[in-house]
Amino acid sequence: MLVWVMYDITKDKARTKVIKVCKNVGLYRVQKSVFLGSLEENEFDELKLRLETLVDLESDSVYVFPMSQTNFKACGLIGQAFDKELVTDDIISKFI
Repeated sequence: MLVWVMYDITKDKARTKVIKVCKNVGLYRVQKSVFLGSLEENEFDELKLRLETLVDLESDSVYVFPMSQTNFKACGLIGQAFDKELVTDDIISKFI
């Protein structure tokens, strides 16, 4: 399944840890606070649990949600779909 992770995290240390976790599970950074990638259902569940331990539940927000390929292809994009400085064209073509 495709998985999106979007966050607003106040502390640099926690934000850095979230970034590392997202990259380590194979997600690609598409914007500064947005990751996208394919995960198995159990990996998705583990990711949610892991991220919950890294953030301040009172001040931070992290959205982790699945999306089917069909729904992803039906999305409307305005402007640049991916931040060219953060991802390569090879990665972009994987999702589009």
